[in-house]
Order: sequence, then structure tokens, then C-alpha cells
Amino acid sequence: MIKNMLLGLLGLVVAWQDPAQRERGLSQSTENAILLAGAVTVAGIVITAITLYVKGHLPGN
Repeated sequence: MIKNMLLGLLGLVVAWQDPAQRERGLSQSTENAILLAGAVTVAGIVITAITLYVKGHLPGN
């Protein structure tokens, strides 16, 4: 999970860089993989937050 979060943050940093400043050696498939890892990480964080919220508001807790 931590590894995915770090890869996701790296993906966000790469995505937000100015296209002229990106490494020229980074292939399109590598960039796509990094961005996908970031999206999966963000989705995991959202799902975890919603799950914790719902479990915290269930009767009996």
C-alpha cells in the first residue's frame, strides 16, 4: 500500500510538470503506468476514507 502511494505521488509530480521540462527518455507506456498507479492510489484512499466513515457511523459503534 505504501509503495503504491509513493508511486502515485510520483505520478502526480510527473503529470503536473511542464511538458518541456519532462525527461525526454520517459516512454509513453512508463508515463501511463505511473499515472495509473497514481489514480489507483487516490481511489484506494477515497475508498478507505468512505469505509472508515461508514463504519464509524453504524449503529452500535
